[in-house]
Amino acid sequence: MEFSTQIYIDGALTDGSGRKEVINPATEENIATVTTAGFEDVERALQSAKSAFPKWAATSIVDRQMWMRRLRDEVIAHEEFLRDCVHHEMGKPWAQTHEDWDRLVVSLDFYAEEIARIQDYGVSDRAGTHAHRMVYEPAGVAVAYLAWNFPLLNLAFKIGPAMAAGCPIIIRPSEATPISAYAVGELCAKIGLPKGVVQIFGTDSYDVADTLSASTIPQVVTLIGSTKTGQHIMRTGATSIKRYSMELGGNAPVIVFEDADLDLAADIVTGVKFSNAGQICVSPNRVFVAEAVREEFTDKVVAQARAAKVGFDKTADITTGPVIDARAWARIKGLIDDAIADGANLLVGGDRPVHLSKGHYIAPTVLDKVTETMGVYRQETFGPVVSLIPFADETRLVEMANDCEEGGLTAYLFTRDLGRAEHYAAQLRYGEIQINGVKYDIDLPHGGIGQSGIGHDCSNLALHEYLVQKRITRALDTTGFGGLNP
Repeated sequence: MEFSTQIYIDGALTDGSGRKEVINPATEENIATVTTAGFEDVERALQSAKSAFPKWAATSIVDRQMWMRRLRDEVIAHEEFLRDCVHHEMGKPWAQTHEDWDRLVVSLDFYAEEIARIQDYGVSDRAGTHAHRMVYEPAGVAVAYLAWNFPLLNLAFKIGPAMAAGCPIIIRPSEATPISAYAVGELCAKIGLPKGVVQIFGTDSYDVADTLSASTIPQVVTLIGSTKTGQHIMRTGATSIKRYSMELGGNAPVIVFEDADLDLAADIVTGVKFSNAGQICVSPNRVFVAEAVREEFTDKVVAQARAAKVGFDKTADITTGPVIDARAWARIKGLIDDAIADGANLLVGGDRPVHLSKGHYIAPTVLDKVTETMGVYRQETFGPVVSLIPFADETRLVEMANDCEEGGLTAYLFTRDLGRAEHYAAQLRYGEIQINGVKYDIDLPHGGIGQSGIGHDCSNLALHEYLVQKRITRALDTTGFGGLNP
């Protein structure tokens, strides 16, 4: 299969100045050698976006919608190819690639409609001497840094609101998973999207990538990635005042109370934890289980781990694929081994599946008796590892759940007592509290607090990340003077 290998800059597909091999983590084989951007390529992209901004900002909403729907139609027409890109660059199970592709379709649709709902509005004047309007306008050029765990979904969360708002966007996919993003660049070129409106290129040079955030051209810098990366981008972006929208790290707690529906809780914990090999920012990381139901719940989770199918086969119903690379494998294995050495019980998994000799696979793993001092507790695992922490009373439950440096994204509660659920939801310092279920969609705000991010993806809140408000005031009397003091 031939994958997309060219970068998309200034309305055209072109070869960048560098080369990067893309490795399928399931087979450890090179699936494509893509071209990557150098300093001159980045500067050309920045100047192209700068030139495009006045024209794209002035383009009518109807015409922006037309371009978005043309791109959407091409995404639909190329479903299998786009999903194949994700399948091979991540080793992601075939069924799970549907979400990546679908989110791109849905995002282009949703934001094409949502931008038409943004309305300018009036502000009353206390003295009655002036009329005031608040007007929404595009913020300016946007730069998006994408994570590798959902290559098309992450791209979808940025390209939809940026195009709708009238902001030219430069997209830098992860160096690990560029080919699905490059394929979107091919589709932009195919429909003849105006120059500079969307530009897509990868680079494996951090210095080159830093050129984007360090430039004074972008007005919006957005990221899906780690807290550490977010801090770095904000430091390099301090050359000018910029707006930031960042979805960063998570260390999601789950609290399973004694009155919980244990089948439901086990299904959700393992479903989110073993899907995508646990490489999900909202993946349950620390599972606090009431002592009264600990044994029963543990048995259910272990059974799910044993039943999970691990591998890389487009025709099979695979639960868990590989982690992204050898470095990730070694980090996760190290967390598991250190936890066991410190007293945790390994109930299942913990190493490479015996039937797979190649690929960066870790078998679905369950650890019991995890404590607060262990790395697997303190860090976001980003792998298929369930860490169980028993609790006999609720005295320190909120303190423990909130005790994580990179927390603040998602927390889960399982209880039949609505009052208890609301009590804990109010105290947990997370941007999303999921009670007796889990739900994500393009119309639902997704964002963290604290070290887990700034702003939101999805919903109309994401659209506002790319819009600024201007006040237009008109005097109603002949003097035009209404006073300088509020």
